[in-house]
Amino acid sequence: MPESKLQQMAGDFWGGTAAMLVALPSAIAFGVTIFAPLGASFAAQGALAGILGATALGLVASYLGGTNRLITAPCAPAAAVLSAFAIQLMQENTPPEIILLMMTVIGLLCGALQVTFGAVGVGRLIKYMPYPVVSGYLSGVGLIIILSQIPKLLGVAKDVHLAEALLAPHKWNWQGITVGIVTAAVMVLAPRVTKRVPAAILGLTAGVLTYFGLGLADQSLLALTGNPLIIGPLGGSDAGFLNALSTRWKSVGGLDLGLLKNLVVPALTLAVLLSIDTLKTCVVLDSLTRSRHDSNRELIGQGLGNLASTLVGGVPGAGTMGATLVNISSGALTRTSGLIEGILALTAFLVLGPLIAWIPIASLAAILIVIGVRMFDRNSLHLLRNRSTILDFMVIVAVVLVAETVSLIAASGTGIALAVLLFIREKVSSSAVRRKVYGNQLFSKQIRLPEERAILEERGNQAVIFELQGSLFFGTADQLFTALEPELKVRNYVILDLRRVQSVDVTVAHVLEQIEDMLAERGAWLLFSQLPRNVPTGQNMGEYFAQIGLARPEQHAPVFDELDDALEWVENRILAEAHDAPAAQTALELREIDLFGRRKQETLTELEAIMDHRSFKAGERIFSQGDTGDELFLIRRGSVRIMLPVDDKQNHHLSTFGRGDFFGEMSFIDHNTRSADAMAEVDTELFVLSRTKFDVLTAAHRKLAINLFEGLARVLALRLRYTNVELRTLQES
Repeated sequence: MPESKLQQMAGDFWGGTAAMLVALPSAIAFGVTIFAPLGASFAAQGALAGILGATALGLVASYLGGTNRLITAPCAPAAAVLSAFAIQLMQENTPPEIILLMMTVIGLLCGALQVTFGAVGVGRLIKYMPYPVVSGYLSGVGLIIILSQIPKLLGVAKDVHLAEALLAPHKWNWQGITVGIVTAAVMVLAPRVTKRVPAAILGLTAGVLTYFGLGLADQSLLALTGNPLIIGPLGGSDAGFLNALSTRWKSVGGLDLGLLKNLVVPALTLAVLLSIDTLKTCVVLDSLTRSRHDSNRELIGQGLGNLASTLVGGVPGAGTMGATLVNISSGALTRTSGLIEGILALTAFLVLGPLIAWIPIASLAAILIVIGVRMFDRNSLHLLRNRSTILDFMVIVAVVLVAETVSLIAASGTGIALAVLLFIREKVSSSAVRRKVYGNQLFSKQIRLPEERAILEERGNQAVIFELQGSLFFGTADQLFTALEPELKVRNYVILDLRRVQSVDVTVAHVLEQIEDMLAERGAWLLFSQLPRNVPTGQNMGEYFAQIGLARPEQHAPVFDELDDALEWVENRILAEAHDAPAAQTALELREIDLFGRRKQETLTELEAIMDHRSFKAGERIFSQGDTGDELFLIRRGSVRIMLPVDDKQNHHLSTFGRGDFFGEMSFIDHNTRSADAMAEVDTELFVLSRTKFDVLTAAHRKLAINLFEGLARVLALRLRYTNVELRTLQES
């Protein structure tokens, strides 16, 4: 066998062994906690149920869940829910046998629900539970565990409640208190001395030794039968555990359906809490081992594990943090370590069964109190330091209070509701408008003639551009309308850039429809640009706008693929209003193009003689990226769009050149291939000047070459200056 395989097996064995030593005492303690409210004779059944739960969960959940190195065992949330359930029914005088039957059904329903969660993909949602909710419920579970164990630590009778126990010191058992204090002290202090042996094992050993030490002075402590301070024989009742389990299963078939309905809520509570506990542990495990768990598969494995545990008479459980961390630190590498933990838990029961009967209940109570204290999320206290996070801390407090006064499922629901309110508050307080800029500050990529640029600088403030962001919903609708309202009465063009928007609900859609109608009444326009096709919610905003009738070109609400397209459309309308549009579309003569505006007529005649006259239909390609060519193109009429291919399906719009402008100057100057695609946007006529022919002409007219390159440099510098102004405007807005 390869050495690496042997090392893996050895690591899994020692990891599983160490994990069992951590998980088994806690499993026994949780089992006793669940069964103890039923009576002193049921404590032993609880210990056995904890061991069987650790065995079944270790074998089934580890194998079927598939998360490497995760240890599944009975846990605090299960003990909190089921013990509270048992206490409530005992107060209602329900027979213990019926309560056991009902807890069995709850365990089965819990496992089935977890399998369902995993099958329908709920695992991905549970792990996104808000942090304040998780923190609050963990602290709530810890507090429930602590409060339920204090009477056991004090050694009072089972029917004495916490408040009564605290106020009646004469009912306390000093031997039990001594054993519990020693157990807790050793468990807390042991890691400072050694980490080779789990602290829970050392604490439990110290508690047992202390108990027998006290027994030397008080012989009544050494009696096994009828001793309320120890677990007692694992057979439990006189009928024996297996006989009791068999009787319990025979009673399942006669369970009343009306009673079954009352078990759905506690089963759902248990399923949700155990799922959260497991996935929280898995997230920590991923970060420590640089792995990635399958949350849905893990929930299916956990559900099947809880079904198996319930079927053999064990208690439910989840992926536990403590045992998992010990498993990792002891060298485990695969899920085999979980199987070994389950096998060793059963082996320990078979070998050490008689010794387990002598474990003091106060020791188990002390172990659970330490675990409960450690479940408190002390890191959440830093939320009190900042005013912005105080409300998040209040969510944690509210979850804890509801957990103590109502139930854990109500606490989770309360926490989620409060977290949603905080989310809405945050979204409402954040601005829906990221940037506002006017049309004489931000221009399209269409290169304009100087006189056209002057018109746009003068009249461009007829347009205003709002760049929106985030989630536009009922909570931000009023804020959005308030931001837009001052411009609706004075601007002819209102452009809403939606590229950073994540969602739009019906309320905001209705507000936008009202804005559209307000603008249309006075002949103004509402324009939408860059509607996201795929937002995080999966919503196709273009389809959504079309379905609700918001984007209506015939009613002054066109939609553009890019902001630049909307700006270009607005600029063309402003320019058309500024001068006679038909005249603007007549083909220019060479002398009317600014680049040659001050040349002599005879020079222009010679220059035009070496130029080609070309026409292109709308959408026709003029040249493509990578084409060879040395021509300079001058636009007599129409416009040309320059596109940079990104991939086979996507192009980036670089600029648009209009009547009187030029393009292709890079290849004309450096003789390299074309760097982008050029397309005729409308029917277009061009002058085409070849660099080769131009060089021949300038051999006799050197000043012509100097003037041409000087003109090219002047126009390019002007374009760069305009770009600098726009960049400064964007940064300041």
